[in-house]
Amino acid sequence: MREYSVPVLVDVPLSATMTDTVFQRADEEPGVVALRRKTGDDWTAVTAKEFRDQVAGVAKGLIAAGLEPGDRVALMSRTRYEWTVIDYAIWSAGAVGVPIYETSSADQVKWIISDSGAKAVFVELESHEETVRESVSELPELKNVWRIEGGALDELTASGSGVSDETLAERRTARGGTDLATIVYTSGTTGRPKGCRLTHDNLLFTARNVAQGPLESLFTEEGRAALLFLPLAHSFARIIEVVLVETGTILAHTPNMKNVGPDLQGFRPTFLLGVPRVFEKVYNGAEQKATADGKGKIFHAAADTAVAWSRARSAGGPGLGLKLKHAAFDKLVYGKLRAATGGRLSVAVSGGSALGERLGHFFRGVGIEVFEGWGLTETSAPSTVNLPGANKIGTVGKPFPGVTIGIGEDGEVLVKGRHLFDGYWNNAEATAEAIDTDGWFHTGDVGELDKDGYLRITGRKKEIIVTAAGKNVAPAPMEDHIRAHPLVSQALVVGDDRPFVAALVTLDPEALEQWKAANGKAGATLAELSTDPAVLAEVQKAVDTANKFVSKAEQIKKFTVLDVDITEESGHVTPTLKVKRNIVMRDFAKDIDALYG
Repeated sequence: MREYSVPVLVDVPLSATMTDTVFQRADEEPGVVALRRKTGDDWTAVTAKEFRDQVAGVAKGLIAAGLEPGDRVALMSRTRYEWTVIDYAIWSAGAVGVPIYETSSADQVKWIISDSGAKAVFVELESHEETVRESVSELPELKNVWRIEGGALDELTASGSGVSDETLAERRTARGGTDLATIVYTSGTTGRPKGCRLTHDNLLFTARNVAQGPLESLFTEEGRAALLFLPLAHSFARIIEVVLVETGTILAHTPNMKNVGPDLQGFRPTFLLGVPRVFEKVYNGAEQKATADGKGKIFHAAADTAVAWSRARSAGGPGLGLKLKHAAFDKLVYGKLRAATGGRLSVAVSGGSALGERLGHFFRGVGIEVFEGWGLTETSAPSTVNLPGANKIGTVGKPFPGVTIGIGEDGEVLVKGRHLFDGYWNNAEATAEAIDTDGWFHTGDVGELDKDGYLRITGRKKEIIVTAAGKNVAPAPMEDHIRAHPLVSQALVVGDDRPFVAALVTLDPEALEQWKAANGKAGATLAELSTDPAVLAEVQKAVDTANKFVSKAEQIKKFTVLDVDITEESGHVTPTLKVKRNIVMRDFAKDIDALYG
């Protein structure tokens, strides 16, 4: 078995807990700005002392409410300032946080609260509270429901005024690295979500080895600031939250994805966290705007130049002619794209699924370098990441310090390290299936390690399609190529036990609005556009592009465009924008059958 290890950089003591930095910084640098929260159109500074005091106040309220060390407290909310306060307050009270996506159904909420045995739950909105209340009669362990928008944090702070600082300190410092910090439920592309037990040491070891290791330069520059908009219920955004707090990087939140554009310009971050679909939308939006303004040719020439310039950087450096073209387009195009992000953003981290080489090279050519990483909830989010100065676009980077990556005989990616979860909550059987007797966690991803230790993910073990002719096909790379088209929302490659490979495609309603205006079809519905010859021709271009990268036997022979989009709201996509393959195949079985009729 091929393996690659990177030595531990920061040996975090097992006595350390998630709250240490928050309380120490407030004592040592009380006036330093730790976070900014949006109030109206302004970004109000929150000092280290103010943040610590708010965390302590809510934590005392939790203690006064009867929460004991190790009790589970659920949190159902969008990404917002109060999430971070509550997260650290739960840890300060010695309790265990259980995040829940704010888009979760009543059945999902009931399952997570019931399975975790949560004694209390924070919700953001009245609608969330109603969702929880629907199941209260079936949740005997649940004692309290607190609503953020209902003033819960102030009420808890007031109710905890009788709890002394000494009592809080005793509660907070009684926890250690081996104690449970959080139970994060997998988003569940198949079956019931499983609760991943992550300890204080899992999170701290990960955060400190990432922050002081491969990505240190991202968090040490003057004026460093990050805007979080991905759901904090997901382990990827959550570990970045911890990294930002640990490094003193100014943290801000955007609860509404539609406000990301204006908030980028208002807050002006130096660092951004995203998933590939976010970067795809940025590119597609810029392309469509340029086309609508009659500058499509200029944009495409600029995009090609950005990609060529970035590729040349990886191959020894661009020549004089390419440098001059790149400089010209920097004034015409790239500078405007950077200005749209606030003008200070130069780096971003992408995870969740494959970014795609062309997109990675495009953004680096524009002046915003995207470092792709990889990991799972079970590995405290990251296991590998690309490095500043050593970014091998098209890979997900090297293991971060303290991690070993192995490739099994069947190509499965295996992981070892202190960041590895403590097992699945209430599910010893699933834990035994995931972690073998040698301590390797079996990720279910398929990949390869190059000679320098960079990992490339090539697909999911359970998603490999085997056609009727016995040909093995990895659907993910082809789906990525199709989804890169501006008009495409999602793509699902099918063909298991079928005579050939085919695909289901959905259209992006937002992108279609500009396309309809530009093509004289303003009143057309999504259903009408799904059979429109001009739209089908555009999708065919995307399929043709995907087919260039595979053998003839793997190529997509037919596709159908669905007359609806598949989204998180429809139940077909996870909150991190991964398609729930089995659900889509079940709900659109007739459409799949028609492809082979």
